[in-house]
Amino acid sequence: MARRLRFNGTGSGVNGCPAVHEDLDTGEVIIHGPALTDPHDIARLRHLGEGEVPIVVPRELLVDFGPKEVTRVPDIIGLDEFDRLFTQFEHTAWRLETRRRYASDEGTDTYTQFTRGEPVIWEGVDDEWCAERREQTALGKRFERVRIVDNPPTPGQLYLLDNARRNGAVGEDIRNLWRADAERLQLPDADFWIFDSRLVARLNFDDADDLVSVELITEPVEVNRYAQARDGAWHYAVPYEEFAAGLAAK
Repeated sequence: MARRLRFNGTGSGVNGCPAVHEDLDTGEVIIHGPALTDPHDIARLRHLGEGEVPIVVPRELLVDFGPKEVTRVPDIIGLDEFDRLFTQFEHTAWRLETRRRYASDEGTDTYTQFTRGEPVIWEGVDDEWCAERREQTALGKRFERVRIVDNPPTPGQLYLLDNARRNGAVGEDIRNLWRADAERLQLPDADFWIFDSRLVARLNFDDADDLVSVELITEPVEVNRYAQARDGAWHYAVPYEEFAAGLAAK
């Protein structure tokens, strides 16, 4: 079975070599770069086994992209601290939504209306949340989301596609991406917010699709990995109005 590999980074911005990958299942680190070929250098290596190939990589590559801990200890923050991130950031707040349903949506009156086939009037819904979004966007801050959608979409995904009208009205830029494209781009399978390209809030859900914790990630290499996912998703995602029109035309 093929390994599930994650690209951690490269020391080269041109040819991508050398680079570091990580096996998501075993935790093993895979490094590729130019081979050490000088026979005199190879002869001086200790414990070089049959079939092993010595390679040469810059020290900075391991410092920047190698794992820093044998077992990573998550930094879990409270929901109050998480809420404060949405007013304390300076420039951009960006979200990736990957799930097929969110239990919190299904307990709302708007979800009931939507599943009954009734038109949802979003004005006046979550006034406090909307007021905060308008206040922050008035300061020049940007809120952006990419929502991954299955083919065919789940009821929860269709609900959020309609819900995007509310988010758009308060200044959020909402876009959608087919799951097949997300898999091709090897996007993370977890929801997260990234603030100012500086810190990440990873949202952890249980098997019932309830939010159970928020993990704060500030290590630059980890944040950079999420920023790369953001850039790929944003490039290929489609504005929700266009996406919804395409669904309606099917």
